[in-house]
Amino acid sequence: MNREVGFFNFSINKILTKDQTILDQARIRLLYYGLWLAMIALSAVLINIFLEHQYVLGISTSILLLSIVILFKYLTFRPRWGIISHILLVLATMVNLCSVFIILQHVDILTAQLIVLIVVFSFYMLGQTCGLFYSLVNLIPVLLFLILEYDNNYIIALKPKIIDESTLIIAVFANFILIIFIQNHFYTAFVKSIQQLKETAEARGELNIEFEKAIEKTEKSSQAKSEFLSTMSHEIRTPLNAVIGMSNLLMMGNPRPDQKENLDILKFSANNLLALVNDVLDFNKIESGKVVFENIKFNLVELMQNICGGQILKAEEKGLEFKCDMDDSLKSKVVFGDPTRLTQIIFNLISNAIKFTHEGNVWVKVTTLEDRHNTVTINFLVKDTGIGIEKENLDIIFEPFTQESITTTRQYGGTGLGLAIVKRLLELQGLQMSVSSHPGKGSEFSFHMEFPVSTEKVAEQVEKQPPAGIDSLGNMRVLIAEDNLVNVMLMKKLFSKWGITPTIAENGERAIEMVQYGNFDIILMDLQMPILNGFDAATEIRKMRDPKKASIPIIALTASALFDIKERVFSSGMNDYVSKPFKPEELREKMQNLVGIPG
Repeated sequence: MNREVGFFNFSINKILTKDQTILDQARIRLLYYGLWLAMIALSAVLINIFLEHQYVLGISTSILLLSIVILFKYLTFRPRWGIISHILLVLATMVNLCSVFIILQHVDILTAQLIVLIVVFSFYMLGQTCGLFYSLVNLIPVLLFLILEYDNNYIIALKPKIIDESTLIIAVFANFILIIFIQNHFYTAFVKSIQQLKETAEARGELNIEFEKAIEKTEKSSQAKSEFLSTMSHEIRTPLNAVIGMSNLLMMGNPRPDQKENLDILKFSANNLLALVNDVLDFNKIESGKVVFENIKFNLVELMQNICGGQILKAEEKGLEFKCDMDDSLKSKVVFGDPTRLTQIIFNLISNAIKFTHEGNVWVKVTTLEDRHNTVTINFLVKDTGIGIEKENLDIIFEPFTQESITTTRQYGGTGLGLAIVKRLLELQGLQMSVSSHPGKGSEFSFHMEFPVSTEKVAEQVEKQPPAGIDSLGNMRVLIAEDNLVNVMLMKKLFSKWGITPTIAENGERAIEMVQYGNFDIILMDLQMPILNGFDAATEIRKMRDPKKASIPIIALTASALFDIKERVFSSGMNDYVSKPFKPEELREKMQNLVGIPG
């Protein structure tokens, strides 16, 4: 309803609104023009009745005309078509029954027309239920009257009125006009409704096509973004590998104190850049829904000791006291879960705590909340005495690329992805992070996680015996498949520190040839190489007829960040995976474990 319509409005355009359906607008138009026609017809009938001096009929017709005028005014002021329709039908029913039983005491063509009008109007305006009700209310009494009249049983004291021919003609003509108008009007409205439905269906079909195209475009865009990030990560990690690798080599060469200070700064900056790249890639992987959680056995105490062991040095460099408390009941337990993702969560929380704490302590606590023999619920808590977080900013800090304030970003740096990654990883496992913080006093982050507990006894690891002829790292025969000259130079320098002279293959095809005609204890395989990549090269090596050559340990070395890289590495037959830039100690340890040389 248009609220701007005034009492003296007579225009139909002001009572029609866009929020009305085609059918409702048709009903309002029918009432508007139908009432006009009724007023004209009743005026003509009234004039003729007074000319014929039929005053009783004239009074009743005048009352009916006045009622129609009032309803028309009400319609143009407040277009409540349902109420108006009911009032009109009640009036028509009263006119019909009064004319049949009292005024005319006869059923003629006018009665039939009036019943048809009531039936058509009630069904079109008010629907099936009201249509049946008004139809039966008018039809049944008329049929009863006809039965009584047929048996000559109808007797009433009032003398029936007789309508002259001219009044009858005018009334019949007006009724036919109204019936034709109602039928024509609603037929047009129904045709328009069907046409609109067809147009809507066609528009929806086109919209669905556009939507499918948009989805396809989005998927392609997402794939392109992932491929771009992978490519860029490879391009960034490759020179970073050289920078960090050379820094490690120079540090191993007993540099002067001033040189060591410069190398520390260089290594620190390169590691920071690597951390930023890793954050962006990890977050992209999580947001793309490519994260698959492992369910493998691991010792939680050992995992936490490894995580905290790497962070203690950072804390001590800042003069912070670092505590890591583990529940004694966990020392004898082996649990199932994803140690990699758990490490990522705890590492980010501890790194943040150290980063935003100037003095005081950082406390990591792992507590058993509930031990049900086959499952254990554990609470992980990381607490600090750092700068704290304002209460209104507690939700903001978990948003990607967001820190508490611009000042925080400028002062402490970072991408603002650490906590976002933690939150997403927990949410993917159906877990929630709890945060308690007071500005200037510190923060506390905690979450619960349930682990299935292994009931099997951990088998004692049998120490691998080195192959004949290998009693030290220097005797190891290593084949390196690598096409980047800087990386080749770096690997040669690094291996020379270990007393190893590696053999170099510039692509996958050359690596296969060297394995066929040479003898090697281990292969370090770059994955992205010309002619033949590392995956295909590893697959071909595993197909060799000589079982000794086909089972040579292969470690994948790559700067790629494709989501399925780990799965592809193992499915192609390689034994392990080291991401560039790698830590020399990590590579050395994996090589020793695969070849069987004691560390």
